[in-house]
Amino acid sequence: MNRAANVLALQSAQYDLLVIGGGITGAGIALDAAARGLKTALVEKDDFASGTSSRSTKLIHGGLRYLKQLEFALVKEVGSERAIVHRLAPHLVVPEKMLLPLYEKRGLGYWLTSIGLKIYDWLAGVKPEDQRKMLTRLQTLNHEPLLKKDDVKGGAIYAEYRTDDARLTIEIMKLAARKGACVANYIEVTGFLYSRDAISGALVVDGITGNRFSIDAKIVVNATGPWVDELRILNQSRQGKQLHLTKGVHIVVPFHRLPVHQAIYFDVPDGRMIFAIPRGRITYIGTTDTDYEGNKDRVLALRNDVDYILNAVNETFPSVLLTLADVESSWAGLRPLIHEEGKSASELSRKDEIFESPTGLISIAGGKLTGYRKMAERVVDKVIEQQFESRDLEPCNTDQMILPGGDFKSYDEVKKLEAELAARLGALNLRGNEATNLVHLYGTQALIIAAHFEQHQTGEPELDLLLAQAWFGIHHEMAITPLDLINRRSGFLYFNRPKMIRHAVAVVDYFGSMNKWDKETIDRYQEQVQHALTEVTRFDPDFSTIKK
Repeated sequence: MNRAANVLALQSAQYDLLVIGGGITGAGIALDAAARGLKTALVEKDDFASGTSSRSTKLIHGGLRYLKQLEFALVKEVGSERAIVHRLAPHLVVPEKMLLPLYEKRGLGYWLTSIGLKIYDWLAGVKPEDQRKMLTRLQTLNHEPLLKKDDVKGGAIYAEYRTDDARLTIEIMKLAARKGACVANYIEVTGFLYSRDAISGALVVDGITGNRFSIDAKIVVNATGPWVDELRILNQSRQGKQLHLTKGVHIVVPFHRLPVHQAIYFDVPDGRMIFAIPRGRITYIGTTDTDYEGNKDRVLALRNDVDYILNAVNETFPSVLLTLADVESSWAGLRPLIHEEGKSASELSRKDEIFESPTGLISIAGGKLTGYRKMAERVVDKVIEQQFESRDLEPCNTDQMILPGGDFKSYDEVKKLEAELAARLGALNLRGNEATNLVHLYGTQALIIAAHFEQHQTGEPELDLLLAQAWFGIHHEMAITPLDLINRRSGFLYFNRPKMIRHAVAVVDYFGSMNKWDKETIDRYQEQVQHALTEVTRFDPDFSTIKK
């Protein structure tokens, strides 16, 4: 993906479809449309996956909680979709057995949970070996000795999949580009073009150069997540249903402070369900679900959010005694749900809906990470129905498109590559879980990064590998700023903040040398990165914002 070339192409061609929004939904639409034969462009005002698509619970899950809301069709769709996404990227969508403790005085109870999970397995098409297993009280406590023993009366083990939401988005975007989509980050839509009262493109500004230009397109899709209503206002078409934004917060603690034996999905006294998910050197915990009306470009975990999660953990695992000092990082994201009068944040449906304006702007809102592919299919079907039915286009076949790095025959091959890379990295004094992390981020593309690492040794193996990832991000993944790497391409801002504290200055300097930045630009990005590393542990709404 060459951003400079793509920005020039955006100014000189007419597109069948312009997608606005570079999250998982927009990326999925761009891939589907380009693969079917539509000339497709996509723009994102920030970096790809910089909104909700890097701030979820990072699970490709079957929507167990939606059984409570009796949304059987949604459970069936996302349940079947997660098996497809696992097949398309087995390194990135990883099987994860989840423990669900059951309690005396809250939740659905043992038998209702057993029946519910049985229905869940059936709807989601779960393979027999992964179907739910009900546990006695003693078995549950053996699975997780940290649990509060007083009122546990049993439990269940069921199947989920863990992912990295931003990496998944980036890989879908890369595949869309390979299929012919012209994609560019840091391009913000400031207005629309119209021809005979029908939308015919967009006015945009390049956030890197400041240049303004227009993009001509026969159809425009608004896939901007929490910003959907802003573009509907710009189009003078925000009527009828509107978004209802809710905030979800996650915190990260060192694994040794919450050393759970497996991922756990536990309920707390107020009725919410919270995940605690081990991931290498850390355990992350979330999420909250509260109404949000603040700045959508700067969504933060605040002290009351963090206290809520810490209290929930300490109630469920009383021996760990987590405090604010244990929190190593955090993130907060927005759910762009459809408003329903009289319903609380937790009661709102996660179903997606498509809105079409009188001028032809197609907007997609709602939905889940797991359902991105079916959401894209519905939108592209609508696009074709609106203007391209006479064309001889390919059918949707994104369920057969292996994502970059995902060319494994089985998950066993993923583990085999991990072992191979561990030996290669170990020969250069780089040990720990670096090989596992590399494979789960990049799949077979990790071999490219490893080869670059082996050829560029400075005597600091940890930094050398990090700079090899920076090289790959710049040359293959349209990483424009250091935070694009530190956050969206690697996840290190959340999952290995100590590493980034050690090497942030060197990473920014590397980006500076690769892009031939002047000292003023390098200093500005140094400040931006240091601000980000501090912000994830400040929990202070007044903490100053650094401008790009």
